[in-house]
Amino acid sequence: MPKIIWQDAPQEHDYPAAAAYLSLVLPDDAVKQIVDGLRQAQVTHRKAKDILRASGLALLPQTNSHVVVDLDKVAKEKSLSPILLVRGDARVPAPLLVADGYHRVCASYYVDENTDIPCRIADSPGPAPAPVSTVR
Repeated sequence: MPKIIWQDAPQEHDYPAAAAYLSLVLPDDAVKQIVDGLRQAQVTHRKAKDILRASGLALLPQTNSHVVVDLDKVAKEKSLSPILLVRGDARVPAPLLVADGYHRVCASYYVDENTDIPCRIADSPGPAPAPVSTVR
């Protein structure tokens, strides 16, 4: 089984990519605060299977062009950039957001679902909204 080599820190271009995605689901001031938080966050490690579960994202197929590129990097022992995450709130429920690196999570899962992926995690700004009751 190939071993994934990870870089120590995200690449500089990962932050604008994260901001571009986040700008689709959050207001600009929140995006700036989150990206600033991601830049300052310490690297932590999470398992590929847990990132996918917490995010609610489907596993991309091995034939996805970006997954193919990352699996090829793993096979050639080239390093991958850590993942950028925005912590969700299970009380709402709001899933974990994979701000950058979804395809790297999926490629890692195919290598080994228990892969420890280096991540930077930022919290979404502001208080968590109150849960909505469906009971009447």
